[in-house]
Amino acid sequence: MDQNLLRSYFATVYELPVETGLLRGSMDGEIVHDPSKLPELLQKSFAVLTAYNPRSMLLPRRVNEGRHQVMRDLLILGCYRVEHCVGYDEEPEGVWREPAWLVHGIDRDEAIYFGRTFRQNTILYCRDARPELIVTDPTCDEVGKTYPGNWRVRQ
Repeated sequence: MDQNLLRSYFATVYELPVETGLLRGSMDGEIVHDPSKLPELLQKSFAVLTAYNPRSMLLPRRVNEGRHQVMRDLLILGCYRVEHCVGYDEEPEGVWREPAWLVHGIDRDEAIYFGRTFRQNTILYCRDARPELIVTDPTCDEVGKTYPGNWRVRQ
């Protein structure tokens, strides 16, 4: 995988819904020695999935929104709890924002399948307070290849 793309994935800030509002976090943190000190959501199993811009190819807004709604409907039919979230580039000159779905309790292999079906380069999957970036597009790297990260809670 291209190292610049990988760095940008790790620096992506995710706004995740929690009871008290929004939790902002990224995967570029230091090793967490005591996961119980992380916010409760980050200690659980979940995936962040999107159907926007397959293979980093910019699509018209209407097409992206339609694909994204289909993904949501399929996830709900699979009996998953799905909530809206967003990933974005926090750099001052960054303009990239991409809607995504926070999918609670989804199986890792099923999350990979959704990423592959919707032609995403990677997905974010969290298990046991450890986030990982998983390749879902064979043109980027071997499908299922994992890049482990560490949560960084942002203010």
